[in-house]
Amino acid sequence: MLALSLASYLALYPTLLFPPLLLLAYDRQRTVKASQSLPAFAASNVMIVAVTILTLLGLSYLITGCSWEFLSSTYGVQLLLPDLTPNTGVWWYFFIEMFDSFREFFLGVFWLHLGSYVGGLCLRLRRQPLFIITTLLGLFAIFKPYPSISDTSLYLSLLPLFRHVLPLTRYTFFAISALMYATLLGPAFYYLWIYAGSGNANFFYAITLVWSLGLSVVVADSLFAVLRDEWEVERPGMKGKEIRQI
Repeated sequence: MLALSLASYLALYPTLLFPPLLLLAYDRQRTVKASQSLPAFAASNVMIVAVTILTLLGLSYLITGCSWEFLSSTYGVQLLLPDLTPNTGVWWYFFIEMFDSFREFFLGVFWLHLGSYVGGLCLRLRRQPLFIITTLLGLFAIFKPYPSISDTSLYLSLLPLFRHVLPLTRYTFFAISALMYATLLGPAFYYLWIYAGSGNANFFYAITLVWSLGLSVVVADSLFAVLRDEWEVERPGMKGKEIRQI
């Protein structure tokens, strides 16, 4: 929890990892000693995270000359998206083209969308909190305001932890092809737009959409594989058989 507090102090997104990390820590402590109830365990960890973050913010306040102006230059930049420099995400082009009168509304919608995955994943995959954390990292790599290649690298580096479900994925070839296509053409389209002047913003945004599509397929396909694995464990007689959603 101290590591999560430090990460949340540096950036806002790790705060969304608190619920699944809490479930993971709770399940772990139940196996080694007499466990607390989940509400009591959650309350104590919320206090640890809150006190740690407030302490770090207090130190920052003192270091910056007893001023809170650093908040708008750090967290405000992430929340309000003042910098629309092109990146591998999907926010920048959307907000460039948007009328200013709708900006606050869609900022709220985009942040609500990013945070809405946490509750559903924690309820549906309660028994696999580590996979919830991995999936959320993949969603951050797609939907956070200022994503980078390092976000994708972190997500893809954690996927091999679940290599036992990879044979159950369905669209591996398509996902790899889309990611390789975007990786090769992304720098070329950026060069054509920024340096050569023979393209426009649509060139680069189109390739970032392909990149996001490839990552979305990886996230959705791995989620399907884990759910299918759970289903086969509960129904051994259906292992390997075709299923159809009705």
